Amino acid sequence: MTSLDAQRSAAPVNGPGSGFATDVFPQVRRPDAGAVLISEWDAGSPEGQRAVLDGVARAWEETPLPAGFLSRVLFAGTDGRSVLNYAQWTSDAAHRVFVRSEDTGLSERVAAALKAVGDVGDAGPTRYRLYRSMLPQGEPGTPGCVVRVAFRTTGHDAARGLVDGLLDRLGGVQRGEGGIASHFHISQDGTRVVNYSEWADPESHARQIGTSLRAGGPVMNFITSLPGVEPLGFRRYATPRGLVRV
Repeated sequence: MTSLDAQRSAAPVNGPGSGFATDVFPQVRRPDAGAVLISEWDAGSPEGQRAVLDGVARAWEETPLPAGFLSRVLFAGTDGRSVLNYAQWTSDAAHRVFVRSEDTGLSERVAAALKAVGDVGDAGPTRYRLYRSMLPQGEPGTPGCVVRVAFRTTGHDAARGLVDGLLDRLGGVQRGEGGIASHFHISQDGTRVVNYSEWADPESHARQIGTSLRAGGPVMNFITSLPGVEPLGFRRYATPRGLVRV
C-alpha cells in the first residue's frame, strides 16, 4: 500500500476509536516528535479569532490523517485576535509526503476558513526542531496558558548560544510561581528561536514579567548582549483547540 492509499483508507479522526484526544495541550517532549511546525495568525477581532479557530479545527477534524501526524493544536491569544498553530509530526519527511499527496481538500478548506476572516497574515508554517527544555524541579503542573517567546537569530550558532546561555544561567530549572516548563525550538535554517513556555495561567506569567523577566533585569540584559540575537517579544495563548494522538 502506498502512502496515498494509506491516507485514503484512513478514517476521519473525529470518528469512534480514532486514537486522538481533542482540545488538549500537546505533549511537547514526546519522543516520537521529529518535526514541529509553528505559525501565527492575526484574526483582527474576537469574532475573527473564533472563526479561524472553528474553521481550521473543523477542517482537520474532517480529514483522514497518516500515522506520521502526531498533533495540531490551535490556541486563542489572550489579546482577543491572535491564533497560534503548533503541529507535531514524526518527521519532516512524513509531513512533506502528506502535503504532496494530500487529496482530501484539506488545504482548500483551511484556506477558505482563513480567507473568510480576511488578511490574517498566513505565510505558511516555519519548520522547527525541539532543542532543549527547562523543566521544574518537581512534578510538572497542568498548563493553562502557553506563552510564545520569539527571537530572530543569525544562524544555528547564535540560536544555540541563546538557548544554552539561558539554561546555564537559570540552572536548567523553570522559574516563577505558576511556571511549568519552557521548550526552546530552533528553526531548520537557524534564523528563529521559539520558546513555547507553559504556565498555570496568564496571570502567573504576567507576575513573572514584572520581576525577573522585566526589561533591564539580568535575564533580559543577557539576551540583549548576545550578538546575532534579536528579541521579538511574546504573546500569551490559552484555550487549546485541536487533535493530539494518544
